[in-house]
Amino acid sequence: VMKSFRKELVFHTKQRMEFINITPQVEEALCASGIREGMCLVNAMHITASVFINDDERGLHHDMAQWLEKYAPHAPIEQYHHNDTGEDNGDAHMKRQLWGREVVVAVTEGKLDFGPWEQIFYGEFDGRRRKRVLIKIIGE
Repeated sequence: VMKSFRKELVFHTKQRMEFINITPQVEEALCASGIREGMCLVNAMHITASVFINDDERGLHHDMAQWLEKYAPHAPIEQYHHNDTGEDNGDAHMKRQLWGREVVVAVTEGKLDFGPWEQIFYGEFDGRRRKRVLIKIIGE
């Protein structure tokens, strides 16, 4: 019998840009779902944040933040027409476009079917306020 399970995670980051390993929370949701075979979607519910898969290595996270800042720098804020609205987060929208919205991971024998070193991360690009991530698991 096909089942569906939904859970929201809530974050309030201290920094404007942060990467948070959410793999343990996704694994907890998978366990609670009782689903053994299927798919797990994890997506940011905000247009200035991302969910992605990569290695949980501090040097890599530093490199990723620098790379994002190179291609979508926060300052000067005047470079983004979006910021003409009074916002200062035009860069965060661009960073989200570069990193993407969601990930989908196969569920096999009740576990997330990762490759070596793969972990799920929440990427925040306009933090210091309440944001949500959706976990949706479908299967049997």
